[in-house]
Amino acid sequence: MSWARIPQYTESLKDWVFNGRKNSDQEDEMNSEVILEEVLIKRSQQKKRTSPLNYKERLFVLTKSKLSYYDGRLEKKSKKGSIDIEKVKCVEIVKNDTGLIPCPNKYPFQVLYDVNTLYIFAPSIDSRNLWVKYLKEEIKNNASIIAKYHPQFWTDGSWQCCRQIDKLAPGCEEYNLFGDISRKPLPATPQTVTSRPPPPPPPEDEDDEEEEEEKEELVIAMYDFQALEHHDLNLVTGEEYLIIQKCDIHWWKAKDKHGNEGYIPSNYVTEKKSNNLDQYVWYCKNVNRNKAEQLLRNEDKEGGFVVRDSSQPRMYTVSLFTKFGGDSLSGIRHYHIKQTQSPTKQYYLAEKHLFNSIPELIDYHKHNAAGLVTRLRYPVGPKGRSAPTTAGFSYEKWEINPSELTFMKELGSGQFGVVRLGKWRAQHKVAIKAIREGAMYEEDFIEEAKLMTKLSHPKLVQLYGVCTQQRPIYIVTEFMEHGCLLNYLRQKRGQLHKLTLLGMCQDVCEGMKYLEENGFIHRDLASRNCLVSDSLVVKVSDFGMTRYVLDDQYTSSSGTKFPVKWSPPEVFNYSKFSSKSDVWSFGVLMWEVFTEGKMPFENNSNYEVVQMVSKGQRLYRPKLASASVYEIMMYCWHEKAEKRPQFFQLLDMINQLAEGDG
Repeated sequence: MSWARIPQYTESLKDWVFNGRKNSDQEDEMNSEVILEEVLIKRSQQKKRTSPLNYKERLFVLTKSKLSYYDGRLEKKSKKGSIDIEKVKCVEIVKNDTGLIPCPNKYPFQVLYDVNTLYIFAPSIDSRNLWVKYLKEEIKNNASIIAKYHPQFWTDGSWQCCRQIDKLAPGCEEYNLFGDISRKPLPATPQTVTSRPPPPPPPEDEDDEEEEEEKEELVIAMYDFQALEHHDLNLVTGEEYLIIQKCDIHWWKAKDKHGNEGYIPSNYVTEKKSNNLDQYVWYCKNVNRNKAEQLLRNEDKEGGFVVRDSSQPRMYTVSLFTKFGGDSLSGIRHYHIKQTQSPTKQYYLAEKHLFNSIPELIDYHKHNAAGLVTRLRYPVGPKGRSAPTTAGFSYEKWEINPSELTFMKELGSGQFGVVRLGKWRAQHKVAIKAIREGAMYEEDFIEEAKLMTKLSHPKLVQLYGVCTQQRPIYIVTEFMEHGCLLNYLRQKRGQLHKLTLLGMCQDVCEGMKYLEENGFIHRDLASRNCLVSDSLVVKVSDFGMTRYVLDDQYTSSSGTKFPVKWSPPEVFNYSKFSSKSDVWSFGVLMWEVFTEGKMPFENNSNYEVVQMVSKGQRLYRPKLASASVYEIMMYCWHEKAEKRPQFFQLLDMINQLAEGDG
């Protein structure tokens, strides 16, 4: 399309949009042929709340190089923002199950670029389809097109499609760039909503919407971080930093108080806000009752306490340790932080000493028991003791120089080769797997490794990087002091409490929930592929590796690789892997945990197991497993994959059991 195709806009609109532009970007825009323009509604990208005030009418203009938008009000015509077409990663309609859209235009679509999502609302289906088609056509040669996207809105702090609470979390549905592009000639004249040519613009408004939306974001460091590359930035616990750019979900560019800039791991900082509990050493996010009691008993200090998420959404609990008159009488009390119903919300614990914030409440009870069994003397929690792992050693660093590795004692050998304890740059403990030549499809794995370094979660063994420039290839991962879960269970047989066993299943389920949310299938989930840290946290390891194995350890008569005793019918019958086949394997892993390391179907061959499972037979209930725990296992072993729960549902069930002491 050209300007001439809409006669009433030939001069006035062109002048309005481009008159007086002096910088090179604006000149490029002026010289570019306009493909499409229409008055649409844009939703604010940065604001937390999405009230009708955050939906604003904008004139959108699409050229070959940019998607720009302008203030739609007659009295104030100014450019509000633009997106470089080459930076766009995805354009797609938004599926809206709720039907609630607080603006007149009811047909949303989304434009993903850098780490942002722009929501645009069209007045009709035809209008939306036209924009999606034209935009997809323009971005089809972009290098950064994503594989998966979020088909529904980011609203109220979570993605409505997959319930992830990280705004930068990878998508949950496969993205088809060409899905809505017609190969027939596109319509010659797009519909334009504006009914009359706008007047020439006044000077651009300094206080424009994009500046208002992209306010400075201050964060506080929760852990020290030592810069490992020249482009990194040191972090000091408790100090403030300004976020300059969110490069990806794991690494952000920041500036310190001295003006130094560099990359920092995003999981080492938290937003600076009075009501953000992450910045306090006593807050343990995602720690349930069982884990809190373990932490407090391990510390064994009078007045030890944690503040944790309650089983009720958006509520908090104080777990407090006391020694009444000796160790034999020691106990743990759990106090819900209550809220008043008055218009100005206030918080209190055992007695009605009211406070405007939870930090004020905790500070008061550090000095006054005031109805508690003892005052809050000693904050307990993982913070300050061990910092979390980072996704790779630095931003965009997945290839590791083997000369930076120091090899130490052998830890064992697996299906790929020998595993050794080592150090990276003589200071960071790592596990180094040397891949035996001929043990795997190396080229395919190297491509996958680039993606796997970006998977980062407290319950996954972190892949730091690979050494691929020589043979053998090395895989460098987080080092886990207590080795594999299977051996740990067998070594500790008879010593582990039922709640500890349930906590192990909880850890694995959290890691698998993250993999499921990110569209990643493990394919070989079992206790042998989970590792135990020095703080007794269980983490999932070797996810997705089975695809690259060349030996016959898991090869069936049909040539397909899978661990038969951990596999559901659709895998050994049709080689159909999915998150639901991982759920079946998780049920078997739970059985391994509650039998303290027994072999599933220990007296049966793989062939016999296939026959038994196909006829509906399942593993027996372990002695240490309650009826409720065994019920969860049985949910995992439903013959029909679609009837099995998802990992977030399994985690909810396990959390409820843990809150109720199993």
